[in-house]
Amino acid sequence: MQIYQVTGYVTLSRCHPSFQGGRLLTAQAYGNELLGKAPSEDAETVVIWDQLGATAGSLVAVSDGAEAAQPFRPSLKPVDAYCAAILDKISIDPEVLKLLE
Repeated sequence: MQIYQVTGYVTLSRCHPSFQGGRLLTAQAYGNELLGKAPSEDAETVVIWDQLGATAGSLVAVSDGAEAAQPFRPSLKPVDAYCAAILDKISIDPEVLKLLE
């Protein structure tokens, strides 16, 4: 699971029937900012499936890869990244950051 920041929304003219009840969001990895580093300039934008109601600017926990489709079993949903949680607050012990330097 990784932390991403929602940057926008995806609009489809037609969508797969299994996408009813949710929406697709665009997001970028947020790891560098958590560690007090500058945002990565070459960060990829990923598309994630959201049923929780995340908005632009929200920090979200994202499950990706084969695990992303597991919450929907036995139904199948064509997703590669799933918004598993909307994060209200993240606290990192400053002592841990010193160990990472």
